[in-house]
Amino acid sequence: MQTFRKIDWNQAWRDDYKARMRGDDREFWNRRAPSFARHVQDDGADEYVESFLRILNPQPEWSVLDVGCGPGTLALPLAKRVGRVTALDFSSAMIEILRARKTIEGIGNLTEYLASWEDDWQAAGIERHDVAVASRSWGSGDLKEMISKLTQFAIRRVFVSYTVGDGPFDPRIQRAVGREPRSNPDYIYLYNLLHQMGIHANVEMIEQKTRAYVDEDEAVNSLRFMVDNATPAEEEALRRFVSAHLVPAGKLWRLDGRRAVEWAVIWWRVRQEP
Repeated sequence: MQTFRKIDWNQAWRDDYKARMRGDDREFWNRRAPSFARHVQDDGADEYVESFLRILNPQPEWSVLDVGCGPGTLALPLAKRVGRVTALDFSSAMIEILRARKTIEGIGNLTEYLASWEDDWQAAGIERHDVAVASRSWGSGDLKEMISKLTQFAIRRVFVSYTVGDGPFDPRIQRAVGREPRSNPDYIYLYNLLHQMGIHANVEMIEQKTRAYVDEDEAVNSLRFMVDNATPAEEEALRRFVSAHLVPAGKLWRLDGRRAVEWAVIWWRVRQEP
């Protein structure tokens, strides 16, 4: 009998992650960086950031390590609230956008590194920080090693977030273009593995409203990442789906059937915390 305690949640994560989008492909994220940066600054982005920061409750004296920082979604507002921030991402395009935004906003206490989960952070000169953060940025590798690495580089606490269910992915779109909806190793894999590792973590949910669009073209462009390397036929099917499912949202438009996306914020104390 496969009981909870006997399930290898680390292997289950790896197995289900194989069906995901190309989350570990640097070129994919380099290509997507400009549109991703615009997306995370648009409708609903502040909602997620402010909710995450409320749970984090950053302190002025903290140093924070932000792993998988993207274009600075959390790193930039965090830098305005804590002593210093170190931001890591494996996409050079994301790091360049972060640098440009940092300069524009005149932020001087943020240091960025081009680095992945697999890199030797210590050899790169990255030291332990009061708090380590990984917001919506897990890789497909060894989940247990990633958890251990975050804990190793944190002095006080670790805060992470991951999808609840399908997260921002809409399985209706995969079906509409003729693809099988991908399975998604949502937050419960991570939480259960933490429990098996003897880490009794806290969980709080963030509800983020789905994005609104100016018109059909903007919606298609925004949702195209769900159909990577789309064929002309898939592209046309995506546009037909969007045309059929856009509904008014004030002066803008949203897809029907989905009002919000849920994220689980999971955090735990590190043994070394004073």
